[in-house]
Amino acid sequence: MAEVITEYRNENTKDIDILSTVEMVRKMNEEDRLVALAVSEEIEHIASAIDIISKQFLKGGKLFYFGAGTSGRLGILDASECPPTFSVPSDMVQGIIAGGDSAFRSAVEGAEDNFDFGYNDAKILTENDVAVVISASGNPKYLLGVLAKADEINCKTIAVTCNSNGRVAEEAGLVICAEVGPEVIAGSSRLKAGTAQKMILNMLTTGSMIKIGKTYENFMIDLKATNEKLKDRAIRIVAQIAQVSHSEALAALLKCNWEIKTAIVSIVMKYDVEQARLELKKHGGVLRKLLPTHEEIK
Repeated sequence: MAEVITEYRNENTKDIDILSTVEMVRKMNEEDRLVALAVSEEIEHIASAIDIISKQFLKGGKLFYFGAGTSGRLGILDASECPPTFSVPSDMVQGIIAGGDSAFRSAVEGAEDNFDFGYNDAKILTENDVAVVISASGNPKYLLGVLAKADEINCKTIAVTCNSNGRVAEEAGLVICAEVGPEVIAGSSRLKAGTAQKMILNMLTTGSMIKIGKTYENFMIDLKATNEKLKDRAIRIVAQIAQVSHSEALAALLKCNWEIKTAIVSIVMKYDVEQARLELKKHGGVLRKLLPTHEEIK
């Protein structure tokens, strides 16, 4: 098997079991500071991945995360946050974990070592989709099965790993490799490697959603206002962008079933709700195509 950097012992934490609690935490924090630096080395690759994903989204494609253990759970977590944040269909970003849904809570022994499991799980893919395989070590046979099936149908593939010597780095179309170095506890890749993966996945979905118009400036204009906190956020967003009072923003939102973009267009362009919806539809739902920056709205 290829050299696995994530299994190395960390020279800086060999005495961690005899340190005071404060010193133990300080050591962990010092190691965590290295994560953002490692991710920063991969900015160009992350940007390329975002461009690939957003392009496939615009073709009607979907984003699939595949992973085993911690990596699989991180993929599911990131995918599950997309519908409430960006009002996208629940199947537009999906997380699939080796061993099936039960593996999200409990380990399924041997699942990551099964090429056929990955190959079969990847049968969900189409040529318009993007398959992102996630692994700290970069060696699970499950992911090699995913990549093999994806290649058969010309599906775009991206690897998110922490080991440039791993097999997925050889097989994926694009590789994002944040080499965070040995873990605080040797081999415990839920730590620095897991943090790096979480940071990268955040960028992939957030960046691709921005590219397809799911934000206006840095406002979350496509959120689903499903609870009091989110309704309050929706009111504040409409009030800030349309430059109206909170009561006016609330009134507009109530008229259009809490659709933030519709409320903004109806206020700024003085349209009724149906006109606002139609105008947004003409522009692909991208508010930026209709409005200037909110500072220029009078």
